[in-house]
Parts: sequence; structure tokens; C-alpha cells
Amino acid sequence: MQLHANVRAVQETLDQARALDGSGRPVQVRILPDAVHTAAAAAAALDIEVGQIANSLIFDADDTPLLVLTSGAHRVDTSRLAAALGLTALRRASPEFVRRHTGQPIGGVAPVGHPAPVRTLVDIALDKYPEVWAAGGVPQAVFPTTYAELLRITGGSAAEVA
Repeated sequence: MQLHANVRAVQETLDQARALDGSGRPVQVRILPDAVHTAAAAAAALDIEVGQIANSLIFDADDTPLLVLTSGAHRVDTSRLAAALGLTALRRASPEFVRRHTGQPIGGVAPVGHPAPVRTLVDIALDKYPEVWAAGGVPQAVFPTTYAELLRITGGSAAEVA
């Protein structure tokens, strides 16, 4: 099966980072039978808790992309986060802004595999799960990992985002 270019970019990044899943095996992007555009849909497809889904949300932070990896059980408090980061504005990015900075569509944005590094915050709530799942570049692609691996492979910072 021919993988979508976004999925290949994510897998290549994971391979280069030597990313590991919760069991210590190399991470493999998995293709689900159907697209999962929401954390709830992904959790149902994987038969896991919605909190184990690492939602990749791109925000427009004063015209610069900010990737927030948040637990699927949370909503990002943009006002609180903007104040903590010293930003004048933090708003949900348009689909065009997301694609321009990640090369990926909303609903499939992965934590990695972007054309250029994106500043990343990782929700501390994900740390309570031994395994979390993230999108793999398109809405039907996902991969298992851990909170510590998300921090490492993204170069992200731990943050309270909800």
C-alpha cells in the first residue's frame, strides 16, 4: 500500500528520532479503516480513553504557529495560555494557516513531520497515561507513543494548557 506523503514524512521523522512506543518498540504509524477527525472518534476506534489522545492543535500566536498537544479530555484555555506566554493574541488557526505551517490537514495534524519546526507545548495531563496516541499526518493515521517521547521528539515544553 502506498502511504500518503504526510504519513511518510511523519514516519521518517519518527524513524530519525528513533521514537519508541509505550512498550519500547520503534513507533509505527498505523492506518485506521476510517478517518478519525476528533479525539472521541480516535479513542473509539482505538478502544482507549479519550484522555489518551494527544490532540495536535495549531494556534496563531501573534502570527506565528504554536502547536499545543493536549489531552483529548481537555480544551485549551487560550486566554490563560496567551497570558502565560506573553502573547497579545492566541487564536485557533485557519485551515490555510495550519496547512501552510504543517503541510497537514486539520484533523490529521501530527506532532512531527512538518516542513519546519513548530514551537510545541505538551499538556502535562498526558503524563498520567502509560501510552498516548497522536495523529499521523492525515485523519486516518495514528501512532502510539508516551508523554516523555512526545516531549523528546517534538522538542516541546511541558505545560498546563487546560
